Amino acid sequence: MVRKHKKKPASHRKIVLERIQILFEQAQENFSLDPKLSDRYVQLARKLTMKYKVKMPSEYKRQYCKYCYSYLMPNKTCRIRTHKGHLVYYCLKCKKFNRFTYKTGKSTTKKE
Repeated sequence: MVRKHKKKPASHRKIVLERIQILFEQAQENFSLDPKLSDRYVQLARKLTMKYKVKMPSEYKRQYCKYCYSYLMPNKTCRIRTHKGHLVYYCLKCKKFNRFTYKTGKSTTKKE
């Protein structure tokens, strides 16, 4: 089978990751002034990851809603709860939720 798309060079991927970091920093800084601008920064970051086939870093995956792609700010656009070993992020715009697992202190025991 013929491959339709070529893999992007590693130098481009590095630049994209830096750009994603900048976009999320700008989204956090500008959220109090204009929340819609923060949502736009998230959309731009997502488009970059899709275009250059780069995975979104996990620390940024928790900062936007995967349904409506809005920037999540605790107590303003999302509600965060814990439930059975999961962090539950509830988006107040689209009324959907995202679940992320977290590690508890019990799993760090040594086997002898």
